[in-house]
Amino acid sequence: MSLGALALILSIISLCVGTSFAKSLFDSLGPIGTTTLRLVFSTCFMWLFWRPWRLALTRSDLASVIPYGVCMVGMNSFFYLAIGKLPLGVAIDIQFSGPLTIAVLSSRSKYDFLWVLLALSGLYLLLWPSAESDELFSLDLSGIVFALIGGVFWACYILVGQRARMIHPGLITSYGFVTASLIILPIGIIAAGPVIFNPNILLYGLGIALLSSAIPFTLEIFSLRILPLKTFSIMVSLEPAIGALTGIIILNEMLEAREWIAVLLIVFAAIGTTATTVQNSRRTKSKSQK
Repeated sequence: MSLGALALILSIISLCVGTSFAKSLFDSLGPIGTTTLRLVFSTCFMWLFWRPWRLALTRSDLASVIPYGVCMVGMNSFFYLAIGKLPLGVAIDIQFSGPLTIAVLSSRSKYDFLWVLLALSGLYLLLWPSAESDELFSLDLSGIVFALIGGVFWACYILVGQRARMIHPGLITSYGFVTASLIILPIGIIAAGPVIFNPNILLYGLGIALLSSAIPFTLEIFSLRILPLKTFSIMVSLEPAIGALTGIIILNEMLEAREWIAVLLIVFAAIGTTATTVQNSRRTKSKSQK
């Protein structure tokens, strides 16, 4: 295995482990309070990494920075609200519907129908109960809604990121995290109460930010310098499966056989969609260069 692939796998594991530990903080802070600590400490890490004060921030940059921060708040907050109601791997699966939709809509491959069919089959197995059940859904309805809303914010986050691709990554990332922190901080303090300032809680939140943001981000930057874009994108699609495994190991969130099948279907759909999207992008570039 190349160093780039190993770095990316460790990045995904670190992210999922950090999220699992974050869920164990919900009893003390709740999902919103935990999101607050993650974003605030992550902002500190991003500023230490990028040192954005060396770069000029223009008014036109703010038109992308502010939506970027808003999407970051929505994506993280609703994801944490979702995993408060659902197993980690399942929540990641449902939230993956956002970026999957973007990938399918931006691709023109003949295989798109197959990837959509796989994703819908996975979601069907996750959401609809067995014939013996009297419930409308097999999972907590509020958790499903939170995950879907998180997926919408994730899709918007991707679109905003694509629009801001000409801005220095240090600017968009650092100031985007500042925007997100300023939005969530008063809400998180109100939601969590004085316990959010407990030194032990703050130290725990620092560890979550390290595992969920600082370490994965650093490893991803390293792997991007080594791995081809197609390989990187496909490997990122493994996150739902790794999330399910860390949920089992750390949180004892055992999944049923149908839920595992659903996870794998959505992972395959994500891999297929990513592969065809990257391939189509390369074809378009090669045609434009001729």
